[in-house]
Order: sequence, then C-alpha cells, then structure tokens
Amino acid sequence: MTHTVSGVKPARELTGRGVLMWLICFFGLVFLVNGIFIWVALGTFPGVVVESSYKAGQEYNQTIAAAEAQRERGWKVGVDLIRGLSGSGEVRVEARDKTGAPLTGLAFTARLKHPVYEGQDVVVALSETESGVYKAQADALPAGNWQLEVEATQNGERLFLSENRVFLKE
Repeated sequence: MTHTVSGVKPARELTGRGVLMWLICFFGLVFLVNGIFIWVALGTFPGVVVESSYKAGQEYNQTIAAAEAQRERGWKVGVDLIRGLSGSGEVRVEARDKTGAPLTGLAFTARLKHPVYEGQDVVVALSETESGVYKAQADALPAGNWQLEVEATQNGERLFLSENRVFLKE
C-alpha cells in the first residue's frame, strides 16, 4: 500500500557547487570579522610608548637599585590630587622622613601620564608652601584613567618616585 502526500517539496540535492558556496561564505565571514577586529585594534592603540625596549631593559638593574635605596630611606609621602568641575586641579604632596620630621628643600614634580597616548601628559612642578608640604596648580586635567608619577629630586639625583593609578571623574 502506498501513500502520497501532496504539498511536500522534494529534498534538494547537495552538490559540489553548493558545498563550495557554503565554504566560501563561511570563510568570507570569518575573514570579514577578523578584519574588523584588526582595524579596531590598530585604530585604538597606537603602540608602545617606550622609545627603545633594549635600553629600558638595560636600565632595569639601576631602577631596582634606586627602589631599594628609596625603601631604605623610609620616607612617608602622601599625595592628594583634587580636580574641580572646571577641569583644573591641585596636586598636594606631604613628605616626612622615618622619624616623622618634614622633608624640606626637595624639588617635587608630578606627572599625569596617559596610559595609551603620550602626547596628553600633564607635568607640574610643585613648590614648597610650608615645611614638608609641596603644592601646584594644574590647568586642564582631562577626566579618565591616568598614571600619576610623583618624583622628588635633590641636586639632580632622584630620591623618591611613586607611581599610582588614578581615575579623574567628569
């Protein structure tokens, strides 16, 4: 006994040409998406900011020695960064030695470094307003993520370096 069903289309035959078209479409989509990802990645990150990786690697031992000397000094340095609604701000540093006595006669510099774009860095030199307290005004501090680097020098020698991540709200 045979049954006939009306209204049902016969199954399409899968040919070599159909398989080729499916493969071309699939890999074309993969290449398109990868191309978009590469274009976005290259457009949003211009590259590494270090001029010479080799030179930075050679200076690594000097950096470790300077950090060890800084640790042995035992200085206590507090940094405040206050940004107003207008975008201007104030950097305040309070520096004390191991015993808690104020550190005077130092040249403090604060540098706000953008984590990606080198050209947006903001550098301010702080002046001593009272014993052990250094302040500076900074104009146009854009909102966002920043690396705050505070450095103290005396007679051309770096005695203190602190690097901290800060987020400046809009």
